[in-house]
Amino acid sequence: MSGNTFGTLFAVTNFGESHGPAIGCVIDGCPPGMALSVADIQPDLDRRRPGTSKFVTQRNESDTVQILSGVFEGKTTGTPIALLIPNEDQRSKDYSDVMSTFRPGHADYAYHQKYGFRDPRGGGRSSARLTAPTVAAGAVAKKWLFEQYKTVFRGCMTQIGPLEIPFESWEHVHNNPFFAPVHQVGELERYMEELRKSGDSCGAKVRVTASNVPVGLGEPLYDKLDADIAWAMMGLNAVKGVEIGAGFKSVAHLGSEHGDELTPSGFKTNNAGGVLGGISTGQDLDVSLAIKPTSSILIHKESVDTQGKSVEVMTKGRHDPCVGIRATPIAEALLALVVMEHALRNRAQCADVVRTFKPI
Repeated sequence: MSGNTFGTLFAVTNFGESHGPAIGCVIDGCPPGMALSVADIQPDLDRRRPGTSKFVTQRNESDTVQILSGVFEGKTTGTPIALLIPNEDQRSKDYSDVMSTFRPGHADYAYHQKYGFRDPRGGGRSSARLTAPTVAAGAVAKKWLFEQYKTVFRGCMTQIGPLEIPFESWEHVHNNPFFAPVHQVGELERYMEELRKSGDSCGAKVRVTASNVPVGLGEPLYDKLDADIAWAMMGLNAVKGVEIGAGFKSVAHLGSEHGDELTPSGFKTNNAGGVLGGISTGQDLDVSLAIKPTSSILIHKESVDTQGKSVEVMTKGRHDPCVGIRATPIAEALLALVVMEHALRNRAQCADVVRTFKPI
């Protein structure tokens, strides 16, 4: 129970540190016979990797993935798939000033108290760098789910700092560095440029969806699909809130407007976010995440050292002024991993019967 493995039937064990020689994961439980190559995984890693714009960390990592096992003659064998991503641009000296101090808002203090010591270089295991293997594993899940059910995962940023981003079209998401679903991002660029120069950081809100999800995924009570989605998303660095469907807006809804009415052709609305009673309805899964501001900033803040003495901390190094910018492909991967796990469970229990909406 070390907290490094995600899933049971599709189990992903994550390993490595931010400034170690490499990071990676082992996927156990991928069904055999699926065509799989680096080309299926690398595009999602390229979307997440650092250094892609001036608005994210300038750490220069290619995040080139290697498949070490579990694939023979281009197809999965059903045995563990080991994926390795070498670290290429560590700059550990940037963390010499925080070896014996705790950065406010960071995991430093909690790790030190739990284990008695910690790896301060880039945050060690608490670094967002460890999301790269998650994205790689998610790409494998995405491919299998698309081939089996035509399930498609998409994500976008809906707010950065105080700026709300209206939804225009999914086609815009891949054309700007913010994963924003809008054509014009000038206001976002100006805001982030000012923030970057100030040495401060901001939070963000990210939306992720899954379309063509089979009906019937999820279990009663303790293994509900939406419960597992929330659990997975809260495992992503800096996430402080998760909404399914209407989420917190549900508080202001009346029962007469919140319940999604059914017609012979399907549901009229999707306030439930694609899940009722913990089980998928076949509608789009719709999830939103609230992401806190980056803790490592170029502004002095009060803290203590390992001896309990008062100090001021300013974190040098290369950091995202908004970690939410690169969170979209990670959130997609996590949603894919949850859906994959539940799809395999449903396969085992219900003989892989794929149901579509049918009026009763």
